[in-house]
Amino acid sequence: MPEWMRLVLAGLLGGVVGSFLNVCIVRLPADESLVFPGSKCPKCGAPVGWYDNIPILSWLVLGGRCRACKDPISIQYPIVEALTALIWIAAAWYYGLTTGGVAAALLGTILLGITVTDATHMIIPHEFTFGGLAIGIVLAALDGWPGLRFALIGAAAGFALIWGVGTVGTWALKKDAMGGGDLWMMTMVGAFVGWSGVLLTVFLAALLGTLVFGPIALAKRQQGLQLPFGVFLATAAAIAFVAGDAVWAWYLGLLGVS
Repeated sequence: MPEWMRLVLAGLLGGVVGSFLNVCIVRLPADESLVFPGSKCPKCGAPVGWYDNIPILSWLVLGGRCRACKDPISIQYPIVEALTALIWIAAAWYYGLTTGGVAAALLGTILLGITVTDATHMIIPHEFTFGGLAIGIVLAALDGWPGLRFALIGAAAGFALIWGVGTVGTWALKKDAMGGGDLWMMTMVGAFVGWSGVLLTVFLAALLGTLVFGPIALAKRQQGLQLPFGVFLATAAAIAFVAGDAVWAWYLGLLGVS
Protein backbone atom coordinates (compact mmCIF):
# COMPACT_ATOMS: atom_id res chain seq x y z
CA MET A 1 0.00 0.00 0.00
CA PRO A 2 1.43 3.42 -0.93
CA GLU A 3 2.37 5.56 2.04
CA TRP A 4 0.00 8.38 1.08
CA MET A 5 -2.92 5.94 1.03
CA ARG A 6 -1.91 4.54 4.42
CA LEU A 7 -1.81 8.03 5.89
CA VAL A 8 -5.17 8.98 4.36
CA LEU A 9 -6.80 5.83 5.74
CA ALA A 10 -5.23 6.50 9.15
CA GLY A 11 -6.62 10.04 9.09
CA LEU A 12 -10.11 8.87 8.13
CA LEU A 13 -10.10 6.22 10.85
CA GLY A 14 -8.75 8.74 13.33
CA GLY A 15 -11.56 11.15 12.49
CA VAL A 16 -14.15 8.45 13.17
CA VAL A 17 -12.44 7.58 16.46
CA GLY A 18 -12.35 11.28 17.30
CA SER A 19 -16.11 11.49 16.76
CA PHE A 20 -16.61 8.71 19.31
CA LEU A 21 -14.09 10.39 21.59
CA ASN A 22 -16.32 13.46 21.60
CA VAL A 23 -19.17 11.30 22.84
CA CYS A 24 -16.94 9.99 25.63
CA ILE A 25 -15.80 13.50 26.57
CA VAL A 26 -19.37 14.76 26.83
CA ARG A 27 -21.09 11.75 28.38
CA LEU A 28 -18.57 10.07 30.68
CA PRO A 29 -18.30 12.98 33.16
CA ALA A 30 -22.12 13.00 33.32
CA ASP A 31 -22.29 9.19 33.85
CA GLU A 32 -24.39 8.82 30.70
CA SER A 33 -24.49 5.83 28.36
CA LEU A 34 -22.16 5.98 25.38
CA VAL A 35 -24.70 4.13 23.24
CA PHE A 36 -28.20 5.33 24.12
CA PRO A 37 -29.68 7.69 23.21
CA GLY A 38 -28.12 8.45 19.85
CA SER A 39 -26.51 11.77 19.03
CA LYS A 40 -28.85 14.73 19.47
CA CYS A 41 -28.76 18.50 19.72
CA PRO A 42 -28.19 19.50 23.37
CA LYS A 43 -30.44 22.55 22.86
CA CYS A 44 -33.55 21.28 21.03
CA GLY A 45 -33.05 17.53 21.40
CA ALA A 46 -33.38 16.87 17.65
CA PRO A 47 -31.69 13.61 16.59
CA VAL A 48 -28.51 14.03 14.55
CA GLY A 49 -28.71 12.11 11.28
CA TRP A 50 -25.76 10.15 9.95
CA TYR A 51 -25.22 12.79 7.26
CA ASP A 52 -24.80 15.41 9.99
CA ASN A 53 -22.42 13.22 11.97
CA ILE A 54 -19.53 12.98 9.51
CA PRO A 55 -16.34 14.01 11.34
CA ILE A 56 -15.26 17.62 10.70
CA LEU A 57 -17.11 17.85 7.38
CA SER A 58 -20.64 17.98 8.82
CA TRP A 59 -19.72 20.78 11.21
CA LEU A 60 -18.27 22.81 8.34
CA VAL A 61 -21.24 22.19 6.04
CA LEU A 62 -23.71 23.19 8.76
CA GLY A 63 -21.70 26.28 9.60
CA GLY A 64 -21.28 25.07 13.17
CA ARG A 65 -25.03 25.13 13.86
CA CYS A 66 -27.78 22.59 14.50
CA ARG A 67 -29.78 21.82 11.36
CA ALA A 68 -33.06 21.96 13.30
CA CYS A 69 -32.82 24.88 15.73
CA LYS A 70 -29.75 26.68 14.33
CA ASP A 71 -28.19 26.79 17.81
CA PRO A 72 -24.36 26.93 17.69
CA ILE A 73 -22.52 23.61 17.98
CA SER A 74 -19.35 23.78 20.07
CA ILE A 75 -16.16 24.04 18.04
CA GLN A 76 -14.75 21.43 20.42
CA TYR A 77 -16.27 18.72 18.22
CA PRO A 78 -14.34 19.37 14.99
CA ILE A 79 -11.18 20.28 16.92
CA VAL A 80 -11.16 16.96 18.80
CA GLU A 81 -11.91 15.07 15.58
CA ALA A 82 -9.14 16.88 13.70
CA LEU A 83 -6.60 16.38 16.49
CA THR A 84 -7.43 12.69 16.72
CA ALA A 85 -7.04 12.34 12.95
CA LEU A 86 -3.64 14.04 13.16
CA ILE A 87 -2.60 11.72 16.00
CA TRP A 88 -3.45 8.67 13.91
CA ILE A 89 -1.71 10.08 10.83
CA ALA A 90 1.43 10.85 12.87
CA ALA A 91 1.39 7.36 14.41
CA ALA A 92 1.05 5.71 11.00
CA TRP A 93 3.79 7.88 9.53
CA TYR A 94 6.30 7.49 12.36
CA TYR A 95 5.73 3.86 13.41
CA GLY A 96 4.06 2.37 10.34
CA LEU A 97 1.58 -0.49 10.50
CA THR A 98 3.09 -1.97 13.65
CA THR A 99 2.07 -2.71 17.20
CA GLY A 100 3.92 0.45 18.18
CA GLY A 101 1.86 2.46 15.71
CA VAL A 102 -1.41 1.10 17.11
CA ALA A 103 -0.20 1.79 20.65
CA ALA A 104 0.79 5.36 19.73
CA ALA A 105 -2.56 6.07 18.08
CA LEU A 106 -4.65 4.63 20.91
CA LEU A 107 -2.56 6.16 23.71
CA GLY A 108 -2.63 9.54 21.98
CA THR A 109 -6.41 9.31 21.64
CA ILE A 110 -6.86 8.42 25.30
CA LEU A 111 -4.51 11.18 26.44
CA LEU A 112 -6.44 13.70 24.35
CA GLY A 113 -9.69 12.56 25.95
CA ILE A 114 -8.18 12.86 29.41
CA THR A 115 -6.82 16.33 28.63
CA VAL A 116 -10.18 17.69 27.54
CA THR A 117 -12.25 16.10 30.32
CA ASP A 118 -9.81 17.09 33.04
CA ALA A 119 -9.51 20.64 31.70
CA THR A 120 -13.28 21.13 31.42
CA HIS A 121 -14.68 18.96 34.22
CA MET A 122 -11.73 18.38 36.60
CA ILE A 123 -12.22 14.63 36.24
CA ILE A 124 -10.35 11.72 34.67
CA PRO A 125 -12.94 9.05 33.84
CA HIS A 126 -12.00 5.51 34.82
CA GLU A 127 -13.24 4.35 31.42
CA PHE A 128 -10.19 6.05 29.90
CA THR A 129 -7.69 4.79 32.45
CA PHE A 130 -8.94 1.22 33.01
CA GLY A 131 -9.66 0.76 29.31
CA GLY A 132 -6.26 2.19 28.41
CA LEU A 133 -4.55 -0.05 30.95
CA ALA A 134 -6.14 -3.13 29.41
CA ILE A 135 -5.17 -1.98 25.90
CA GLY A 136 -1.60 -1.29 26.94
CA ILE A 137 -1.17 -4.71 28.55
CA VAL A 138 -2.77 -6.58 25.63
CA LEU A 139 -0.63 -4.78 23.05
CA ALA A 140 2.50 -5.38 25.12
CA ALA A 141 1.63 -9.08 25.43
CA LEU A 142 1.70 -9.38 21.62
CA ASP A 143 5.48 -8.95 21.90
CA GLY A 144 5.74 -11.91 24.24
CA TRP A 145 6.93 -12.07 27.83
CA PRO A 146 9.49 -9.23 27.55
CA GLY A 147 6.79 -6.85 26.35
CA LEU A 148 4.31 -8.01 28.98
CA ARG A 149 6.92 -7.68 31.73
CA PHE A 150 7.72 -4.16 30.52
CA ALA A 151 4.04 -3.17 30.74
CA LEU A 152 3.36 -4.79 34.11
CA ILE A 153 6.43 -3.28 35.76
CA GLY A 154 5.59 0.10 34.23
CA ALA A 155 1.99 -0.06 35.46
CA ALA A 156 3.14 -1.06 38.95
CA ALA A 157 5.69 1.78 38.96
CA GLY A 158 3.05 4.30 37.91
CA PHE A 159 0.69 3.19 40.64
CA ALA A 160 3.38 3.04 43.34
CA LEU A 161 4.91 6.43 42.51
CA ILE A 162 1.64 8.38 42.48
CA TRP A 163 0.33 6.51 45.53
CA GLY A 164 3.55 7.35 47.39
CA VAL A 165 3.50 11.01 46.36
CA GLY A 166 -0.18 11.29 47.23
CA THR A 167 0.28 9.64 50.63
CA VAL A 168 3.22 11.84 51.62
CA GLY A 169 1.53 14.95 50.24
CA THR A 170 -1.71 14.23 52.09
CA TRP A 171 0.22 13.73 55.33
CA ALA A 172 2.20 16.95 54.84
CA LEU A 173 -0.66 19.16 53.62
CA LYS A 174 -3.41 17.60 55.76
CA LYS A 175 -5.60 17.27 52.65
CA ASP A 176 -5.77 15.12 49.53
CA ALA A 177 -2.67 15.84 47.45
CA MET A 178 -3.40 13.60 44.44
CA GLY A 179 -6.70 12.50 42.97
CA GLY A 180 -7.65 8.91 42.28
CA GLY A 181 -7.85 9.78 38.60
CA ASP A 182 -4.16 10.73 38.56
CA LEU A 183 -3.29 7.43 40.27
CA TRP A 184 -5.03 5.23 37.73
CA MET A 185 -3.96 7.43 34.86
CA MET A 186 -0.29 6.89 35.67
CA THR A 187 -0.92 3.17 36.13
CA MET A 188 -2.27 3.16 32.58
CA VAL A 189 0.56 5.33 31.24
CA GLY A 190 3.11 3.03 32.84
CA ALA A 191 1.83 0.11 30.78
CA PHE A 192 2.78 2.05 27.63
CA VAL A 193 6.03 3.75 28.67
CA GLY A 194 7.57 1.47 31.32
CA TRP A 195 9.03 2.43 34.68
CA SER A 196 11.60 4.85 33.25
CA GLY A 197 8.87 6.54 31.24
CA VAL A 198 6.80 6.90 34.41
CA LEU A 199 9.63 8.77 36.13
CA LEU A 200 10.10 11.01 33.11
CA THR A 201 6.35 11.67 32.81
CA VAL A 202 5.94 12.75 36.42
CA PHE A 203 9.08 14.91 36.29
CA LEU A 204 8.06 16.64 33.06
CA ALA A 205 4.49 17.14 34.28
CA ALA A 206 5.74 18.79 37.46
CA LEU A 207 8.13 20.93 35.42
CA LEU A 208 5.36 22.05 33.06
CA GLY A 209 3.04 22.79 35.94
CA THR A 210 5.68 24.83 37.74
CA LEU A 211 7.45 26.73 34.96
CA VAL A 212 4.75 27.14 32.34
CA PHE A 213 1.49 27.10 34.29
CA GLY A 214 2.73 28.21 37.70
CA PRO A 215 0.90 31.56 37.66
CA ILE A 216 -2.34 29.82 36.64
CA ALA A 217 -1.95 27.30 39.41
CA LEU A 218 -1.33 30.06 41.94
CA ALA A 219 -4.40 31.98 40.82
CA LYS A 220 -6.60 28.91 41.04
CA ARG A 221 -5.36 28.08 44.54
CA GLN A 222 -6.20 31.58 45.63
CA GLN A 223 -9.74 31.05 44.37
CA GLY A 224 -10.04 27.71 46.11
CA LEU A 225 -9.87 25.76 42.84
CA GLN A 226 -7.72 22.79 41.90
CA LEU A 227 -5.35 22.61 38.96
CA PRO A 228 -6.18 19.83 36.43
CA PHE A 229 -2.86 18.02 36.78
CA GLY A 230 -4.03 15.34 34.36
CA VAL A 231 -3.52 17.85 31.53
CA PHE A 232 0.18 18.10 32.37
CA LEU A 233 0.52 14.36 32.91
CA ALA A 234 -1.05 13.69 29.50
CA THR A 235 1.33 16.10 27.75
CA ALA A 236 4.34 14.65 29.53
CA ALA A 237 3.21 11.06 28.85
CA ALA A 238 3.04 11.79 25.12
CA ILE A 239 6.60 13.14 25.23
CA ALA A 240 7.80 10.14 27.22
CA PHE A 241 6.22 7.69 24.77
CA VAL A 242 7.66 9.33 21.65
CA ALA A 243 11.03 10.57 22.89
CA GLY A 244 11.58 9.00 26.30
CA ASP A 245 14.65 6.99 25.31
CA ALA A 246 16.24 10.02 23.63
CA VAL A 247 15.59 12.24 26.64
CA TRP A 248 17.09 9.69 29.03
CA ALA A 249 20.14 9.23 26.76
CA TRP A 250 20.64 13.01 26.67
CA TYR A 251 20.30 13.31 30.43
CA LEU A 252 22.64 10.41 31.20
CA GLY A 253 25.11 11.88 28.72
CA LEU A 254 25.14 15.11 30.71
CA LEU A 255 25.98 13.05 33.80
CA GLY A 256 28.73 11.23 31.94
CA VAL A 257 26.95 7.90 32.25
CA SER A 258 27.18 5.69 29.16
